Amino acid sequence: MKKLKKLKSSKEKSLSSDETHKEIQADLQVNIEILKELFQDCTDVVFRPVIAGNVHACLLFVDGFVDTKSIELHGLKQLIEENEVNRITAEFLTERVISISSVSETIKLDEVVSNVLKANTVLLVDGLTKAIIFDAKGGARRGVSEPTTESAVRGPREGFTEILRVNTALVRHKIRSNRLKILSKDVGEETQTNLAILYVEGLAPPELVEEVLSRIERIKIDGILESGYIEEFIEDSAWSMFPQIQNTERPDTVAANLLEGRIAIIVDGTPFVLILPATFWQFFQSSEDYYDRFHIFIFLRLLRISFVFIAITLPGIYVAVTTYHQEMIPTSLLLSIAASREAIPFPMFVEALIMELAFEALREAGIRLPQIVGQAVGILGALVIGQAAVEAGIVSAPTVIMIALTGIASFTIPRYNMSISVRMLRFPLMILGGMFGLFGVILGFLIILTHLCKLRSFGIPYFWPIAPMSFKALKDTLIRVPWWAMNERPNQLVKEDVIRQADHLMPSPPKAGEEGSPS
Repeated sequence: MKKLKKLKSSKEKSLSSDETHKEIQADLQVNIEILKELFQDCTDVVFRPVIAGNVHACLLFVDGFVDTKSIELHGLKQLIEENEVNRITAEFLTERVISISSVSETIKLDEVVSNVLKANTVLLVDGLTKAIIFDAKGGARRGVSEPTTESAVRGPREGFTEILRVNTALVRHKIRSNRLKILSKDVGEETQTNLAILYVEGLAPPELVEEVLSRIERIKIDGILESGYIEEFIEDSAWSMFPQIQNTERPDTVAANLLEGRIAIIVDGTPFVLILPATFWQFFQSSEDYYDRFHIFIFLRLLRISFVFIAITLPGIYVAVTTYHQEMIPTSLLLSIAASREAIPFPMFVEALIMELAFEALREAGIRLPQIVGQAVGILGALVIGQAAVEAGIVSAPTVIMIALTGIASFTIPRYNMSISVRMLRFPLMILGGMFGLFGVILGFLIILTHLCKLRSFGIPYFWPIAPMSFKALKDTLIRVPWWAMNERPNQLVKEDVIRQADHLMPSPPKAGEEGSPS
């Protein structure tokens, strides 16, 4: 904290070492000299002098941040054509010369510096004590493409990019209402990263909006490079293994959550948008759940929840049963396991731990390597190493099957951050199973459940609507009822505009004699 204060004080001192340097001077050359001193050794900052008749001016921008053709077309051309000195005023420049829609003025030199570094273009004119700021952003940036971490068979194919205003436009395209509010904040002493806080007025609780803004304003750090920085600073319980804020690359997911009274935070420079508050069950829902027949996704949601239980507890139960509770295993299966472990030199716990660590290492290698090589390492590595380990007598075949089933179960979780948490939690349960048998596994699982029931995300119970129980909200938790049956928004968040659709949308069975009725 002292270091941050020292950096801030030195920065302010450099900008205000001379009282005349706080504001823009009428002498253009003085302004340029001050700005060149502030941008010393910044070779990407361009000072473009312009002479139009008797008018001397200078354009400031960062090379690679702006569209130079747009500057020439909407600024330079009109300025050069104007040669009447008495007509060159700040109002004349903003109304007649600069033909770009986003134009503003400033009299502060530090605002000039800040806007140049935020990819804006600044026009300084000799004789004027104001600078004209206009938006001509450009340069090579990644365009809108399909999300890579949240693929779906049915649904929109557009995903967020690294440009903040493109991302806000994608959300605005989904929610075309003046109730959608977008607030801006700058975070980071050096990076000055721009954030956008999105919420729907009347749906998001005002106290929740104030709490989010308050937590963001308390952040004091030198730089924000990704939304994960913000997530760690504002979440309720930093020591919890479970994510309390959802992140997504999909605009439709953000729009759906905004319409349920939640808040989204978009960070400039990353395609991952934060959604809060989040509940445990929210991480097992996919955007595709709402785009196809509800019968299918009732089954798939129950399947995901079942496999989450398997992913957390199966290794621990396997170690506990084979080590302490062999009487629970059918005789034929017990004989098969015993025969496969006859030549294994390690205890069951060590054997399972070796395979779990090897599986996690292969998965991590597959992610970090180039895509084509990574797929080969992930698939062939698991097959070859698993087969070789069984033939060499290091691990048994049932253990390899158990580890593979556990890995597949963790892949069914739609959200990557929750998948990581589930993968991590199975190690302490394995240790408890190896030490205390099934009693240890049950104790560990109860501790996890207790923690989930105590956890909160911005004041909302993390295990809601199971704990505390809300029968109305269960329509979109473990199962997904038809759209015509979900006529109310989550009552834990929305208090005023609760009804989301009309009651008459529920279909009624056809009457006798009508088309479609049974004969």
